[in-house]
Amino acid sequence: MHAPLAILWPMTSLDAVLFDLDDTLFSTTAFARRARANAVRAMVKAGLGLSEAVVQAELDEVIAEFSSNYDNHFDKLLQRLRPDALERINPALIVAAGVAAYHDTKFKDLAPFADVVPLLDALGNAGLVRGVITHGWTVKQAEKLVRLGLVPHLDANAVFISDQIGISKPNPKLYQTALADLGLEAPRVMYVGDNPLHDVAPPAQVGMVTVWARRSARHDIEGTGARADHVVDDFEELATILRERYGVEMPPRLVEA
Repeated sequence: MHAPLAILWPMTSLDAVLFDLDDTLFSTTAFARRARANAVRAMVKAGLGLSEAVVQAELDEVIAEFSSNYDNHFDKLLQRLRPDALERINPALIVAAGVAAYHDTKFKDLAPFADVVPLLDALGNAGLVRGVITHGWTVKQAEKLVRLGLVPHLDANAVFISDQIGISKPNPKLYQTALADLGLEAPRVMYVGDNPLHDVAPPAQVGMVTVWARRSARHDIEGTGARADHVVDDFEELATILRERYGVEMPPRLVEA
């Protein structure tokens, strides 16, 4: 009798898939909007003495002027608003109410997109390196990964945070550093991100395969000059591309309907 024919899977042309974090693996924008709204509501309830609309509008200005990574948004907010209520209420109590509400939202609502963990696990099962290259402060970005529950689904040596490395996006050296540390060749590494100028143009410049994940993208790719190798609306589409274009063994569906 002849031995049964072995099924020969095509050899994958990728060694790793690396991801941006914010607005790629979870909706940072939507989460931040909810958390800040809850914080404003809590501060008003604590006696701030102004309408939620007024406080929210001023908070939006503070964030725009001082960046989302600033640590004292609520203190700065009270300095700007100068509400009469502060004559009878310790401002620290109002700030604390906002901080507590913001962190309560983190505990309850912070979660990755439903197809993220199944994709990461499928990549691991296929033998590919799974990692993150993210821009931001070290502690904040690491905390997001922990709270999202993604750490067990990533390769421990493949998490790169711009602040920790000392190179910020969109500097292509950030991507080159990650490739060098992992001992990988750029054409065999895919990078997935939402920001055309931070997550598509720089990795493309160093020769990586690029994917624009547009479901939570705040900026359109048109008019930026960035050119992604692939554009996806979700990671089911990405899994199909990985299977059909790069020979990566992927399940038929990441998430059952």
